[in-house]
Amino acid sequence: MDIPLTAGATLRPLVLPARADAADAGEFRELARVRNLVYREITGRSEDDLTPEALLPILRSRKERSTFVWAVRIGEEIVGRAVVNIPHEEGSRVAIVSIELRPHVWGRGIGSAVLPHLEAVAREHGRSVLQEWLEQQPSDGPRISAPTGFGSVPEDHVSRFLLRHGYRLEQVYRVSHLTLSPETIQRARDLLDQARSASTDYRVVQWTLPTPADRAAGYAWMKSRMSTDAPSAGIETDEETWDVDRLQEGERRIAEMGRTVLVTAAEHIASGELSAFTELAIGPDADAVTHQEDTLVLREHRGHRLGQLVKCAALLEWLEIAPRSPSVITYNAEENRPMLSINEAMGFAPTAYEGAWKKELT
Repeated sequence: MDIPLTAGATLRPLVLPARADAADAGEFRELARVRNLVYREITGRSEDDLTPEALLPILRSRKERSTFVWAVRIGEEIVGRAVVNIPHEEGSRVAIVSIELRPHVWGRGIGSAVLPHLEAVAREHGRSVLQEWLEQQPSDGPRISAPTGFGSVPEDHVSRFLLRHGYRLEQVYRVSHLTLSPETIQRARDLLDQARSASTDYRVVQWTLPTPADRAAGYAWMKSRMSTDAPSAGIETDEETWDVDRLQEGERRIAEMGRTVLVTAAEHIASGELSAFTELAIGPDADAVTHQEDTLVLREHRGHRLGQLVKCAALLEWLEIAPRSPSVITYNAEENRPMLSINEAMGFAPTAYEGAWKKELT
């Protein structure tokens, strides 16, 4: 049933099709197209594009998370979408929300009319904290600084909307790109040699998904530590529980999306413990930009240049997997100086910034 909003807009709950090419998937496919348009219009880039086939597994609810999706319409035109994710981690207070509208309908009060419906869903599930991550259009005007003391975002239409509705900026992420060229490849080789000299108690191990059975438990443990060991500032991060079943289910979704993922890890030779990892991923288009996804060095193994070790080893191996990919994109908290230093040494350059916003429901 359509929910009337304002300015002739409505909010329609989206029923996900069984398959992206099913006979009843027309609305979903159009929503996927509009989603890509929104990201392109805001960022000026196409790296976040997803095919309907890749988007569908992301929007399905799963054991560890419930997902609710609505299409925002003006008449028969889909002009955006709204999403609420409810994590199922024990004791979670958090709902992760998103309102994504095409810029040509901004300023009509549509976002303000959508937000109470998302808050109602959060409350129905016992959640008292809303969190959202947003990249904003570049601006030379006033800026809002993160309370961490690292990074800022434009004080623009998006920021004013969030502030007006009770959100506060908690953290800023740097979006960086690395152009893959002979110079950056040679730099990665040199940095890898340096890292190996500082990490003689460790060796590099690599695999493409699915994860081999003898690595699954260790990899799942490292994935669980992403929620506790990575910088999160004032953002509430639920401690996630990963086991082999959760890892394998996630890898089945990745396969359904048509993505290729390389995992590069550092193994502590004496104990056999996986101590650090990074992921490089690309979709079905081998000419597309590569995404550097999760990267972590476990706290107890820091100080041995393991981040530099795995990131440089991953990049050199990736050339054999996706040789036509022109560049790599990565996201890092602005206060994560150790990881930013590695990126800068490799040749990553900042290209945009993303704000992490939080609202306490009353």
